This record gives sequence, structure tokens and C-alpha cells, in this order.
Amino acid sequence: MSHVLAAVAWPYANGPRHIGHVSGFGVPSDVFSRYMRMAGHDVLMISGTDEHGTPIQVQADHEGVTPRELADRYNRVIVQDLHGLGLSYDLFTRTTTGNHYQVVQELFEGLYRNGYIVARTTLGAISPSTGRTLPDRYIEGTCPICGYDAARGDQCDNCGNQLDPVQLIDPRSKINGETPKFVETEHFFLDLPAFAQALAGWLDSRDGWRPNVLRFSRNLLDDLQPRAITRDLEWGVPIPLDGWRDRADKRIYVWFDAVIGYLSASIEWARRSGDPQAWRRWWTADSEGKDARGYYFMGKDNIVFHSVIWPSLLLGYSGAGDRDGEPGQLGRLNLPTEVVSSEFLTMEGRKFSSSRQVVIYVRDFLARYDADALRYFIAVAGPESQDTDFTWAEFRRRNNDELVNDWGNLVNRSISMAAKNFGAIPPVGPAGLTPADEALLATSRAAFATVGGLIERHRQKQAIGEAMRVVAEANRYLSDQAPWKLKGDADKPRMGTILHVALQVVSDANTLLTPFLPHSAQRIHELLGGTGVHAPMPEIVEVDDLDGGPAYPILTGDYTGGARWVSTPIVAGRVLSAPKPVFRKLDESIVDEELSRIGG
Repeated sequence: MSHVLAAVAWPYANGPRHIGHVSGFGVPSDVFSRYMRMAGHDVLMISGTDEHGTPIQVQADHEGVTPRELADRYNRVIVQDLHGLGLSYDLFTRTTTGNHYQVVQELFEGLYRNGYIVARTTLGAISPSTGRTLPDRYIEGTCPICGYDAARGDQCDNCGNQLDPVQLIDPRSKINGETPKFVETEHFFLDLPAFAQALAGWLDSRDGWRPNVLRFSRNLLDDLQPRAITRDLEWGVPIPLDGWRDRADKRIYVWFDAVIGYLSASIEWARRSGDPQAWRRWWTADSEGKDARGYYFMGKDNIVFHSVIWPSLLLGYSGAGDRDGEPGQLGRLNLPTEVVSSEFLTMEGRKFSSSRQVVIYVRDFLARYDADALRYFIAVAGPESQDTDFTWAEFRRRNNDELVNDWGNLVNRSISMAAKNFGAIPPVGPAGLTPADEALLATSRAAFATVGGLIERHRQKQAIGEAMRVVAEANRYLSDQAPWKLKGDADKPRMGTILHVALQVVSDANTLLTPFLPHSAQRIHELLGGTGVHAPMPEIVEVDDLDGGPAYPILTGDYTGGARWVSTPIVAGRVLSAPKPVFRKLDESIVDEELSRIGG
């Protein structure tokens, strides 16, 4: 057993999340976490809503509310959405807690003491019409490196290079189109070049990463520049230095505080668990955390923050950059084991766009369709290693042909025949197992190592494909053996053996599919006569801020029970009832209905 950290990208709290978001950070991290728990590892899955930064301030002003009111509203919406998907967070929190502020300020101070944060005067962008600071991502222009004409002020999505707004050619405000004014302002900068050597050594030691992630990350090291980590704004974590902490016009920049959320959420979880130091088992490089592994899940637009900036913060706080230094009070902190980045999901051939209504929000999806139908599509056809298009026709086809006709039909007909003819799980007959019986059972048992190994290596498409191959083999077995033809008393023992074998494989396949389809896995467990929790689910809990702030909802859960990652023998004689269908068949009309909602 090892300690496994599943660090999941923090959704920004300026609106509800759409299915493109959860295909990158949400479902893949939950599949991984559920499998690792079933395999016996001690998993800590953490995240929360990212709630600081000028975009929150801009939207709050537009809606006539305070930034906190806006963040409160969307924090609750996002918590409910992720709960509906069954994402098994140990803690899903937020960045506006007292605990988060303390941890962010501790890392800032540690980096500052070690000489990796320095003050310098720079040019900042402001809106000429309002006098307010323009956030980097609200400035667009032509990239000075590759010539892309829609580069953002912090990063070019075409070439991937980090940028500052002042570098853009012909910069313009995304808010109102005006040309920003650049004025001198003093800020603190993270000395990223001081970590180039340490980052290169760390990246060179990475094994098994997705090639595009590793290649992109290594390329970023060629041109590291100091990066501003404070901004002229009122909404964010105060700067914890004399002469700065009480200023209302300067705050720590949101990208700096958000990545620290992985650590602060772990510390909050530990404080709420009753053992305030428990987080160290996943984070510190001493004996407590020596076996720990940390996996970070996000979309490809966040790679730079997780493979360069976050490791730099951890290295600098631990005193491991070019300037050395001493670790802060939290100790030497572990670097990520792997950065697991997904590509982008498009919809009907177009980028997701709320303004153009090319979008479906998670909550709207769950109001009309089952969570496991979406989870299945993401697992089997999502953007794991290349951009993928979601179409309603393909969603319907996969749901009907694969979930309903293949898996649902296997469950229904095997349990129905056993319930009708025996009233319970039948025993293996006195003649024992035939070679065909043995072959199917061997295939089913062998799939645990295959599917588990693929999930552990973040090959979830292949993994669910192997699990569904077991389903296909079981359907073929039933068709070949045709137990419904065995009608006489003399044939009934053989019928019982066939159904016992089929039900054993249904049980195995259900376990194999549990990380992907936890809601239906629980129902199938119960249809097989099982009791208790098979697939533990998260719950929403209202909590008080540990440091005196306002109350808020968290996602958490007890995941210590449930199925193990092993073939468990079914019990002959366990009573069965005629099952109800597990999955819903979708009518052809849903395609046109959904397309009409997005105007195409």
C-alpha cells in the first residue's frame, strides 16, 4: 500500500461547469482514485473552487454583487454538480478560507526568505476608461513569438509560451476592446530561472508521462522568465510582508494562490479529520511521506502551472533551487509524481462557448440523463490523448449500443433467467465446469490485472475497453451455451452451472466497471443479492470555516468500505428477484432536441 494524492484542477467559480470541464479534470481523476482505493492504496483526492482574481471582480461588478457573493453562488453550484457526477473527493473546498490564506502566505514567506521572490518595478495594464487593472487573461493581442493573433496576456495558446501583456503586439481589452494603458507599478516576482536546472533534472527523471505533456514541459524550460505573483487589485490573498499586508490595492495573483490549494486543501482535510498532521503522509519528503505519490489532473491549458510553476514553488519553499535555502515550517515538500493532462473536448465540431450557447452545463445534463451515461462517454470516447468531439448522435449510440444492449442486457438476462428458474444464484452442478466455462472465468479473472494496470498508467480508454471485452465474451458465452433451451429436469443442473458462471462474470465485470460507473455498479451489486456499500459516494456537508470565516459546503465522504479490486466468488443460494433495467435507452428524438438547444 502507498499513499496516493489525487490533486484535481480547481474549477473557477465564475459560472457553472460544462461537460468539457469535467471531461478533463473531473471524471478521469475519480476513475483513478476509485480504482486506487479498491486496490488497497490510501488515497487523498482533493480540490475546490478557485475564487480569486480580477475576472471574479469584473463579473461581480457586472452583476452588481460583491466578489464573495458571486463566489459563494458558484461554489455551491459547482459542489452540487460534482456531487451529482459522484466524484469521490475526500475534500472539495474553496480558496476563500482562512486556512487557505494561511498556507498561501506561509509559502510566499518561505520563498521570500530563501530569495526566490523579489520586488521590482514593472509595467501594468489598466483600463483607460475605468482606471482599473486589467487582468492578463482579459488582454489579447498578437504573440511576439509565433504571430498568433489571439494570444492572451499570460500565455499563447498556440505556441504555449508564457507572456506578459506588455509583450503583446497590438494589445486590446477583451472587456471593451480599448487599448490598455501601461503604467509603472511595483510587484513581487517569482524568479523562475533559478529553478531551471532543478526542473530539468526532475523532468528528466519522469517515466511514463504522456509524451505531449513531457515534451511541452521540457520546451518551456528554454525561456523561463521571472513571473509576477502580485497584482493591483482588491480581491485576493493579502501580501504577508510589512508595508504590504494592509494595502487594499495589492494582492497575491490568483495563479500563485490557486496551485497552493492542493496543499492547503490537504491541510484542511487533516484538520477536519482530527489529526492535523495527517496531510504529511502525502506531502513531506521525510519518513511519513516517503512512499507517497502525487498525480495532478487537468486540461492541457493548465500544464505550465503544474509542470513548471507549482514544482518551482515547492522547490523554492524546500530550499532546492539555485539559491538553496532552508525549508519552511511545513518541511520539504514532495514534487508531483505525474502531471496527467487531458486534451480538449469540443461539441458538435465547435468549441464550447457559453455566449454562443454551444454548451451543456453539467447540471442541465444530469437533469435529463444519467450520470453514468456521461461518465461512460468520457471514459470510452473522451479527450484522453487527443482533442475529441462530443456529438449527441454518438452519445446516444454509445449509450444504447454499449451500455444498454451490451452491458445492461447481460445483467438483465442472466439475473432474470436465474431468478425465474431458481429464485436464487444456482450452484455449479455435479458435472462441474466445462472447458468453455473455465475459459470464460479465466478471462474474467485475468482482466483485473490488465484493467487495473491500465488505469494506474492513465490509459482509461484502453482500460474500459478491456472491461467491456469481458462483457462481450460473457454475452457470446450465453449465446453459445443457450441455457434457455435446457428445459427438462435432467438439464437443469447444467442450466444452473451456465447461469452460475454467467453471474460470476457479471459480478466480476461489475467490479471492473465500478471506477467508471459507480452509480450503476451499486445497483447491480444489489441486483446480485449483495448488501451494503459497493461503490461509496460523496456527500455535501455544510461546515464552518476553521478559522472563523463564513460557513460553506464541502464535498467529502467515507470511502473506506466498498468493493475490493479482486474477483469475489458469488454465493450460491443468494436470493434473486427479477431485475429492472439498469440503463435507460435513449430515443432518436433526443438528438434533434439537443441540437436545437445549441442552434444547430
